[in-house]
Amino acid sequence: MSGAVNRAKPKTQKRVRLAPKERQTLILDHVAEIVAREGVSALSMDRIGREAGISKSLVYNYFPNVTDLLRQLLQREWRRLRRLQAEAADRADTFEGLVRAVTHVYLKYIDERGMLIERLQAEPSVSAIHDPTEFGRDTAVGYLAEIVTDHFNLPPEIAKAATDISFGLPAAAGAYLLQRKLSREALEDLTVTMILGTLNEIEREYTTRLRPIRRTRPKPS
Repeated sequence: MSGAVNRAKPKTQKRVRLAPKERQTLILDHVAEIVAREGVSALSMDRIGREAGISKSLVYNYFPNVTDLLRQLLQREWRRLRRLQAEAADRADTFEGLVRAVTHVYLKYIDERGMLIERLQAEPSVSAIHDPTEFGRDTAVGYLAEIVTDHFNLPPEIAKAATDISFGLPAAAGAYLLQRKLSREALEDLTVTMILGTLNEIEREYTTRLRPIRRTRPKPS
């Protein structure tokens, strides 16, 4: 009887073959995690390949360079966020409900993804290709400005300026949220109050002090 030990052959791990779209999504997901955690400067094609568990050459099959990869990531994240905000806005029955719904979606996104979009937009070569006609800030501002015009009885140019400026409040709240000094719920309440308070004050000012005088008789000659 042989004293040799019968050792089982080690199992080789089969490499999972993904469809091109799935592989591209996987790469973008890993890049999003790196950027949200460490910033754009931490990226390289070598690092991306290691994080995604693939070779650098395979990353190049999908993206010619890091800049193109980040551009596609920014577009994807904007589409995702704007779609969620639009769906939330469509479900709102009141103006306060609309502001709260859109703010809630944004702060939830920041809570889960960090300042990913902001970091991507800070790169001029990345943000330069942002398409405002499809999912950009201008489209969102225009949509909400029309509602503000009707709801607060304001001239379109005033409503658009107020809406555009108010877009900075959720972003500031998101940055504050990451410092964990207030809960997401408290920051949501605060942001909604600030936006509504500002618009209400603009309406009051415009209807009293700033509204043009309508004359019912001709000026004296």
